[in-house]
Amino acid sequence: MKKARTYDVVLYGATGFVGRQTVAYFAAHAGSLRWALAGRNYDKLAAVRAGAGPGAADAGIVVADASDGQALAAMAGDARVVLSTAGPFALYGGLLVAACVAQRTHYVDITGETPWVRGLIDRHHEQAMAEGTRIIPCCGFDSVPSDIGAWMLARHFQALGEACVEVKACFSLRGGFNGGTLASALNMLDSGQSRALADLWLLNPAQVRPRAGPLDEDPVAPHRDADFKAWVGPFFMGPVNTRVVRRSAALLGYGPDFHYQEYLRFGSGALAAVTAAGVSAGMNASQAALRLAPVRALARRLAPAPGQGPSEASMDRGSFRCELVGHGAGGTVARAKVAASGDPGNRATTVMVCEAALALAKDAGLLPEGQRAGGVLTPASGLGVVLEKRLRAAGMTVTVQA
Repeated sequence: MKKARTYDVVLYGATGFVGRQTVAYFAAHAGSLRWALAGRNYDKLAAVRAGAGPGAADAGIVVADASDGQALAAMAGDARVVLSTAGPFALYGGLLVAACVAQRTHYVDITGETPWVRGLIDRHHEQAMAEGTRIIPCCGFDSVPSDIGAWMLARHFQALGEACVEVKACFSLRGGFNGGTLASALNMLDSGQSRALADLWLLNPAQVRPRAGPLDEDPVAPHRDADFKAWVGPFFMGPVNTRVVRRSAALLGYGPDFHYQEYLRFGSGALAAVTAAGVSAGMNASQAALRLAPVRALARRLAPAPGQGPSEASMDRGSFRCELVGHGAGGTVARAKVAASGDPGNRATTVMVCEAALALAKDAGLLPEGQRAGGVLTPASGLGVVLEKRLRAAGMTVTVQA
């Protein structure tokens, strides 16, 4: 990386719904870092900076359209880290990541578009790995709780000298969607990328594709889980998060017999069983319906537009809890928890991706090293214990219990 760069972190997509929240977070937490807002419209960027208060007064403004490769290259070349919230990433992220790789600039984002991430791996992993550039997508609610939680358990078992053979995650959450998240999901369906989500090992290195078994498959029906002592069912983010966790397992060597699944929690009583059955059936039906173009068109008309999302009061009422159970080859059982207050897809996502960027900007010497120092990585393989500690210091619950 070139030594003389104007900015430590550039926040790309700063006028979007989550982008505006990243600006507010940096205004409160960036300290002495040199940072800037970036996007395609100077006046809108200036308005966001002014609205963030005194903490953003010295922040720079960089104008760069997502389709302007020359402007993106100049922006990336002037930054040590780029944080992007500009989705759908399959539409607006490709040239930006290419610019970051070419300029040896670290990169994080909040995408859950794993087919797009697969393309990043194919195009950029080898060069980024050779040059020590960390390209780390999926640093929001997709998929930090799952990835860091599973990694903590795998590391716990490694410390015990016992292989971790299974991790299950169970989510409870309260929150809403923003228009950008929905636009990304609908774009995957429009483009046909969503078909790739059926690949359980979508993000794995080509040489690490274990034979799939019952402990790897995406759940489609509810059941009562003995480890969680509750009714659980399919989680709509599972086909994203599980692929990220499996890439971490391959890159970090959790072991050939490691399996990971995740669920949505409904509770323990009879009503929970009925609710689990209804929600699971409804989710399966809605996924099938959204494969139809007229249904997607209707969803676009009814959904919040990109740049819009839940109210401040609604986001304040939100929360999530990710409980994880790990099983060792010798029969040992351990538990972990990743949880936070605030809307998971907006407030908590902002904390996660901002702390990921701050880790790259402030804690470079403490990040995972060796041959994994660069590449298209995951939160666990690219940031590891540094992100774990930062999330805990930011007020999130991040724990492992034997």
